[in-house]
Amino acid sequence: MRFALPLLFLATPAFAQVPPHSGVIHTRSMPELSDIALFVMAVGGVWLARRALRKRFKQPETHAED
Repeated sequence: MRFALPLLFLATPAFAQVPPHSGVIHTRSMPELSDIALFVMAVGGVWLARRALRKRFKQPETHAED
């Protein structure tokens, strides 16, 4: 536990080699990889929620045998 605070200070952005923003504005030609990953995770979350709700509210199948 006593090593947590020095490791936290070691990981701060203040000690980063490259500045976080260079000040140069670039036009976006395509989505960033993080944008695509966020979209995929959102689609996966919606799919999982819909699947769980479908399973939860599924009507029991009744087979009428004559």
